[in-house]
Amino acid sequence: MSLLSILIILGALIILVLTAIAGRLVYKVYLQKKDRAVKLQALEAANQKAQIERREWVNKSIQILAQAVHKDELTLTEASIRISGLLDSLDVNADIKTEFSAFYQLREKTSHIPYLEAWQHLSDAEQKKFDLERLRHESTFNDFVMDAAKRIQGRDF
Repeated sequence: MSLLSILIILGALIILVLTAIAGRLVYKVYLQKKDRAVKLQALEAANQKAQIERREWVNKSIQILAQAVHKDELTLTEASIRISGLLDSLDVNADIKTEFSAFYQLREKTSHIPYLEAWQHLSDAEQKKFDLERLRHESTFNDFVMDAAKRIQGRDF
C-alpha cells in the first residue's frame, strides 16, 4: 500500500467521522426545534384559554353591573365608569362604543370628580358641591344610561 492510498483512506475516514458528527448535530437541532414548537403551541393554547376566561369574566362583570343599575345598587356614574372601562379593556370596536355612548358620555362629564382617597381629602362643602354636580349629570343622562344598561344585558363582547 502506498502512502497516497493510506492518505486517501485516512482522509475518507476523517470525512466520514465529520459527516457523522454533523449529522448528529443536525438531528439535535431538529429535535430542539420540534420541542420548542410543541412548547410554543402549548403556551399559545394556555394563553388563548386565559384570554377566553378573562373575556368571559369581564363580560360577566358587565352583566352584573348592568343589572345593578336597574336595582339601584350603584350610581349611574359608577356604573358608567366601570362598564365603559370594561368595554375598553375588551377593545371593542367603535360601533359598540357608539351604541353604548351613554356610559362614555357620563364618564367623561364626571371624570374630574375626585374619588377614593382624593374624595376623603375634600371638605364637606366640596363633597356636597361635587355630589350635586354628579346628580345633575346623572339626571341628564338617566334615561340614556338606563336604556344602555338594559340593552347591554345578555350581550357578549
